[in-house]
Amino acid sequence: MLPLGTPLPAFELEAVQGGRFNTRQLAARPVLVLVLCAHCPFVIHIEPELSRVQHDFGQQVQILALSSNSTLTHPQDGPEGLRDQARRNGWPFPYLWDADQRVAHALQAACTPDLYLFDASHHLVYRGQLDGSRPGNNVPLDGRDLRAAIQALLAGEAINPVQRPSIGCNIKWHPNQQA
Repeated sequence: MLPLGTPLPAFELEAVQGGRFNTRQLAARPVLVLVLCAHCPFVIHIEPELSRVQHDFGQQVQILALSSNSTLTHPQDGPEGLRDQARRNGWPFPYLWDADQRVAHALQAACTPDLYLFDASHHLVYRGQLDGSRPGNNVPLDGRDLRAAIQALLAGEAINPVQRPSIGCNIKWHPNQQA
C-alpha cells in the first residue's frame, strides 16, 4: 500500500466528460481519488455509496475518479464505458482516463476499487476499503471506513492508521507492464 504522507502525484489526464484535468486545477482542500472501472462487480456494488459520499462530502472534498484498466482486454473500461457509468450514477466529479497507467503505478493501485484520501496539502492520509461490504456478503454498504477517515480529516482529528486494503478486481495492466 502507498505509504501515508505520500504526496498526490502530479498528472494531466483526459476527463471522459470532455477536456483535460490536471492536479494544478485542485484547490487547497482534501482530495479523494477513486480508482474505478466500469465492469468490476466490486465497483458496481459500491456505486450507490460513492454517490452518497459525493452528496455528503462533495462540497468539502474534491472527488476524482480514474480508470487505468487496459482496454485491450477490457474495452468496456474505456472512456465511453466510463462516461456511461458516470452518467448512470449522476456523478458530477471528473472521471479521468489513465490510458498509460502512470497514475495507477504512482499510487501503487492494485485493484478496483482502490480509494485514496489526501489532506488539503495533498498528502495521503487514508488508503483502503470503503467498508466491509462485498458483493453477496450481506454486510451493509455504508462507507464506514472511508467516511470515518473523511470525518476525522474534516474535524482536524487523527485518522486511524490501521487501514484495511481494498478488495476487488485486479487492475488490468497493459501487456509487458507489471503492477
